[in-house]
This record gives sequence, C-alpha cells and structure tokens, in this order.
Amino acid sequence: MMRAARHSAEYLAQVTDRPVGATATGDKLREALGGPLPDTGDDPVSVIDRLAKAGLTGTAATQGPRYFGFVTGGSFPVATAADWLVSAWDQNPGVYVLSPVVSVVETVAAGWICDVVGLPRTWSVGFVTGCQMANFTALATARHHVLGEAGWDVEARGLVGSPPIDVVVSDESHYTIFTALRLLGLGAERVRRVPTDGQGRMRADELAKRVRGGSGPCIITAQAGNVNTGAFDPISEIADAARNRGAWLHVDAAFGLWAAASPALAGHLDGIARADSIATDAHKWLNVPYDCGIALTAHADSHRRAMTLGAAYILSSDAERDPHEFVPEESRRARAVPVYAVLRTLGRKGLGDLVDHCCALARRMAATLAAGPGVAVLNDVVLNQVLVRFAPPGGGDADAFTRTVVQRVQDDGTCWLGGTTWHGLAAMRIAVSNWSTAEADIDRSASAILAAARGE
Repeated sequence: MMRAARHSAEYLAQVTDRPVGATATGDKLREALGGPLPDTGDDPVSVIDRLAKAGLTGTAATQGPRYFGFVTGGSFPVATAADWLVSAWDQNPGVYVLSPVVSVVETVAAGWICDVVGLPRTWSVGFVTGCQMANFTALATARHHVLGEAGWDVEARGLVGSPPIDVVVSDESHYTIFTALRLLGLGAERVRRVPTDGQGRMRADELAKRVRGGSGPCIITAQAGNVNTGAFDPISEIADAARNRGAWLHVDAAFGLWAAASPALAGHLDGIARADSIATDAHKWLNVPYDCGIALTAHADSHRRAMTLGAAYILSSDAERDPHEFVPEESRRARAVPVYAVLRTLGRKGLGDLVDHCCALARRMAATLAAGPGVAVLNDVVLNQVLVRFAPPGGGDADAFTRTVVQRVQDDGTCWLGGTTWHGLAAMRIAVSNWSTAEADIDRSASAILAAARGE
C-alpha cells in the first residue's frame, strides 16, 4: 500500500509537465502488461511497480491543468485522499447496517447539494457511476411515475400493453439521454424532437406547440449546459410547458448544474427547482475521482419504488436511509465520500469561485484564439466551453483544416482537446473544468494551438 502511495505521489508530481496525451501505443502497453497468466503469481510489489510504470506513458494527463477534452475535471487532492479512504474501508453502502458512516455521508452531501442548487431538502438523491446512469435512474423514476399516474405498475407488469409514453427531447440532447431511453425500453427513435437556436438551446415556443393539447403519460427532457457550447435551455419556460401538459420534466445538467454555486451564473438555472428530476456528474466540474454521478428527484417515493425490490436477507432500516433504494445497484463504492470531502473543503463560496475561475479562463482562451488569423470562435462563451474553427491560409476546406489543427495539437502534447461537429461544421472543442488550470496554462495552450494552425 505504501508503495502504491509513493507511485501515486510521484505520478501527481510530474503530471503538470508531462505530455498531456498518452505516449505509449496499445502494442507497447500490451507488451508491458500482457503475456500468459503466471502459474504461481508475481510478487505484489512488482505488480504495483509494473502498473505504475505503464501508467506514466499509458494515461492521459487528465489530472493536469492543460487537459481540455470531454468536459473532464481533475481531482482535488482532498478528493483523491478521500477516495483512498474509500478503498481502504472497502465498504458496500447498499444498506445502512453495512456502512453507517457512508449512509450518513450520503445524506449530508445530498443535503448540501440541494442547498447549493436551491432545491428543497425533500428531494431524493442517488449516487451512481456517472451522468449516464444518473439520466437512466431519473428517467426510470419518470417512467414509473407517469405510468403510475395512468394506473400502470411498470415494475410489476413491464411495458407490454402499457399506455404509450410521449417522450419529448431537444435536437441537442446528449447521447446519454438516448442510451437511457433505449435501456428503459422507451426507444431512442420514437421520441419527438424540438428544434434549437443557434447556440443549441431548446426553443420553448416550439416545445409548447408540440405538447399543447396532448394527454396521457409524457416525459420532457431539457439540458443545462450544452456539451458543445455550454448554453442552457430556458428551463423556466420549459417548466411552464411541462406543467401545462402534465408532463415530467427531466434536466440533464451533467456539468451545468454547478453554475448554481456562482451568483454571476446561477441565473442560467432559473426554474431548475420546478423540474421533476436532474442528472449531474461529480467527476466533471466538482473534480472528484471518476465513478461518481448524481441523480436527484422531487418525488422520493417514485424514486424509491422505481429502484427497489426487496429481499428477505436485506436488513433494511426503518430509522436510517438505505442508499440502495435510490440507485440501480446493490453493491457499489462509497462514491459520496469524495463529494463530501470536496464540498466540505470548498464550502459554498469556494465552489462558486471554482466555477467562476474556469469560466473566466474559457473566456481568456476564446479571446486569445479569436485574435489569431483565420480563427473563429463559434459560440457565445457563457460557461466553460469554447468552440473554435480554423480557416486554412490561402483558402480551402476549413473542415479538413480544423481537424488537422486538432490532430497537430494532440500530437504536440502541450495540451489536449478534442474535435466535434457543430451544426454541420468541424470544430475544436475546449472545455475548462480542472481546478488546477491557471492563466499561464491557458496562455501556453493558446500559443500551442495558434502555432499548430500556422503549421509550426
């Protein structure tokens, strides 16, 4: 254990200065880590050494300050340390009697999250693997609730013969919404799509037209923080349409939810407390280790009933919260412990400062890149996302050139970012989500990006 701790400390000490992308090929990693399973087994210390060595070149430096891909946060030192405790404790927080401390930590952290977002403490909260499972959990709760109101017990009777559910989504909904709908038997293609504006926001007027006069079970999904632009759907107006329709309103807020901690940005989330469910990630902007998403609902009883099937050997507590009642899993990690550690360490002001800091850095990046020749910033930088497009010197295919610039930046190693397609245009996508990123990192990265655009 101490050997692993030493390797971890050495890894974190060099993550700021190493190439940001992984430098080892798959073949090299297979050569270092593969081979036949040994008959008698290797020495544990040598196994840890082998893994640590492979990690130096086989990992992307997502913990470092210049990783801007996929809206990926790092991990605060206190969150990493708390996660080490989680592994050392080796608790299964399914029911209170298995781990009283984790059950209490979940309750406390859930309350703090509700306070930050401005939700009543009566909202139920489940800690899951990530926003994919948070969307799944929330939409499973929605399915239970709207079919229950129509007199159908979906957990007992399944979907065959059930009243059809009208599912309404945005043209810019994240793919995890559609994956969740597939897993829930609601179908990814039988949804009704609502068009968006130039920044990817759902048009509430078009939503109102589509649901006006409808009846029967209905689920509407909105978004707080477009994965490309950072833009927020007009949640309050969408909530009006949902209420008029008698629909369940779910908000996918994978990273945008944490804007609630910033007085300057919280207005983007106006109406969020009128939603029926919310999904978010903690391993994005909250900067805790991976394997942590959060599902929140305004309907605790529906949440519990959608997730829970009892067993005679499970000793549930009438007086205490059993965490398994709010997630799809029975056995799992104590994911809420790093969340608790970060929230307790930052406090409300520190969390708001983190969000404001990242957004200011995103604006700095956008302004620096926009000053370069042939560079266009495609989005209004309202949060931590920057979309950039590059025109080739002398004219030519801007899509191909933009993809080339992205590849050059990734190969250079100063920073790492990804490409995307935005409204039919190739673009570079930059997400500033890491607690350790500083202005110097933005300036250094912007210089590398502009140099790549010049072919240097």
